[in-house]
Amino acid sequence: MQSRRKFTKEFKLDAVQRLRAGEPAGLVARSLEVSRQELYRWSRDVDKFGERAFPGVGQKRVLETRIAELERKIGQQVLEIDFLKRAFQHVEQQRQTAGRQWRRTVYQQVEREVKAGTQLAIRRMWTLTGVSRAGFYRRAVGSRSAPVELRDQVQRVALAWPTYGSRRITAELRRGGLSVNRKRVQRLMREDNLLCLRKRKFVATTDSAHGLRVYPNLAAALVVSGVNQLWRADITYVRLQEEFVYLAVVLDAFSRRAIGWALEATLEARLAVTALEMALERRRPAPGLVHHSDQGVQYASHDYVALLEVHQVRISMSRRGNPWDNATCESFRKTLKCEEVYRSEYRNLAEARARIGEFLQEIYNQKRLHSSLGYCPPAEFERLQSSRPMLVAAVAQEAT
Repeated sequence: MQSRRKFTKEFKLDAVQRLRAGEPAGLVARSLEVSRQELYRWSRDVDKFGERAFPGVGQKRVLETRIAELERKIGQQVLEIDFLKRAFQHVEQQRQTAGRQWRRTVYQQVEREVKAGTQLAIRRMWTLTGVSRAGFYRRAVGSRSAPVELRDQVQRVALAWPTYGSRRITAELRRGGLSVNRKRVQRLMREDNLLCLRKRKFVATTDSAHGLRVYPNLAAALVVSGVNQLWRADITYVRLQEEFVYLAVVLDAFSRRAIGWALEATLEARLAVTALEMALERRRPAPGLVHHSDQGVQYASHDYVALLEVHQVRISMSRRGNPWDNATCESFRKTLKCEEVYRSEYRNLAEARARIGEFLQEIYNQKRLHSSLGYCPPAEFERLQSSRPMLVAAVAQEAT
């Protein structure tokens, strides 16, 4: 822009008049090829000096500019006053008979104004009447029975999945065809006292004080793009009525699917080997798979390492005392405890083995929504891999 050009008096006054008429300063500046600072300076000069702002410009042109601006402002005020008169006339009638129903009357008046083609902005009508914008659009979009139906669906999902928070409940409702905002679900849960069950204190079960070989961490630099590229393994405890038992599990890092598990009364190496054998039998991976675990004695044992080497699986281990290297298994452990173990009372090992196996196979793998998978169950996520490989790989890479 050329701000040092010489402009005629008429040119400057016309620019100020357009600015006073409500045109955006940026639009006026671009059309006239001047800077906005120049426009603002001309406008200040007119306010300060009037007809003497631009020598030679007649008083009539300056007065016409001021009159046009005042007429625009007065016209806006007249629209607002007329709207308020019509709205509050109905409000007073409703307040005497219907109590808090007066808001609905205001909404109806706003709808009538919109249909009549008023020049008053809807946002301004909300400000003048003090009613809720969300309430107006909620009334326009949904019926009165919609909140009742939504509340019922939220309660059903929350009771079926007590550990679900507002995000997973919202995702479950959307998968069922409902269009709902998470904040609204959160409000309904708070009003109905639908609390999410919290996890308990973490207890370590890893024994890394051994003299066996420890392998480097290969998973940290691995970008997973499909199944059977990276497996993660871990062990946790389960409390029975009179004793502790121990669960070993193997997960596919791409889909978070539990592909192998074993539940025994001891922490011997055979526990981890049994879980690995189930995973190998189910998946039959190609050579080159990376198996990642902590430095526990079970995973460093000769039997476990030998089984991995026979199937040409590359061995990877976390840093000592660092659970973040195996965060996927830590998340799985929390899910298992909160959604199955803490909600059950197992009488013996056989009952625990049957119920936990059913949870892993039927609930965790097939139904439970995983936030890291775009709120899909692991089995469904793997089925989507063949139809949408690039999208699924991107989601898995971001989660990893």
